[in-house]
Amino acid sequence: MAEREDPPAVLLEALHKRFGERIILQDLTLRAEPGERIALLGESGSGKSTLLNIIAGLEPADSGRVEIAGRSLIGLDDDHAAALRRQLIGFAFQAFHLLGHLTVQRNVAVPLLLNGIPPAEALDRAATVLGRLGLGTRLQAPIRELSGGEQQRVALARALVAAPRVLLADEPTGNLDPSSARTALALIAEQAAESGAALLLVTHSHEAAAIADRQLVLRQGRLEPA
Repeated sequence: MAEREDPPAVLLEALHKRFGERIILQDLTLRAEPGERIALLGESGSGKSTLLNIIAGLEPADSGRVEIAGRSLIGLDDDHAAALRRQLIGFAFQAFHLLGHLTVQRNVAVPLLLNGIPPAEALDRAATVLGRLGLGTRLQAPIRELSGGEQQRVALARALVAAPRVLLADEPTGNLDPSSARTALALIAEQAAESGAALLLVTHSHEAAAIADRQLVLRQGRLEPA
């Protein structure tokens, strides 16, 4: 009997999304294999962040097919979409979405705790990732005391900590100095390689896009080779 092939990490087919009369995504198709790194480019307002939100189950498509590691997001209610997201997806948001009442370490541990990982193990894994991003001495700092660049690294650590099947990163180096950006990009690439995660990276940075296997441009609602 032939071995069964693993499903693609991300599969989008005939994806449509509009806001009012404005068409954002139109008959969009994308297939990302496990371990593949894809940079998503395009002008501001072209729909790149909307596309990531749909892949993450944070926003519904109007129609089309959305599958993560063979599991469909279409028709899931908020609770089931959130559970699938916690299990399979890491998302580094452009707006960070950190929890201001928690420490740096506990912010990063949250996805693990929600997945039932024991607190001691979750905190240890969070500390490891934070250390690799240069925040090992800031574990107990309140989020409000961090600079914008430090908060961006915390958001990236939170996306990486659960070794997701799909890693979504929306301008992950936008607020980082060049040295921190290079460190973050190296860690993103290393994480994708080690865990076999597919990486979808929205960026305007040529240096960030250079870590990708493929570069695609979102133009008039469709993805095209860069």
